[in-house]
Amino acid sequence: MTENKKKPSQLDTQCSMSATLEVIGGKWKGVILYHLSQGTKRFNELTRLIPNITQRMLTRQLRELEEHGIILRVIYPQIPPKVEYSLTDIGQTLRPIINTLTRWGEFYEETIRK
Repeated sequence: MTENKKKPSQLDTQCSMSATLEVIGGKWKGVILYHLSQGTKRFNELTRLIPNITQRMLTRQLRELEEHGIILRVIYPQIPPKVEYSLTDIGQTLRPIINTLTRWGEFYEETIRK
């Protein structure tokens, strides 16, 4: 088993909220983080869980999260290759935020249906 580790990217921001949104913002990162907060996933599992994302976009978003040190990509040396994604220790600190955002989304959906 080999780990492909990268150092978190340097953020070019002066505002903490901007830094946060640079790391976890966008249409797909929150959804990816939600699924990874529930446990380690392989690439194909993520594509099944997020059917509207293209493989190219999923790959790009996973790479960005990895570069920021939020997720860990583990490559197993076997044929066919096996790659798993999971939250790093710093990524785990996002779990309460992800849970809160999920609950807010449920609340919002219920509110606008009334």
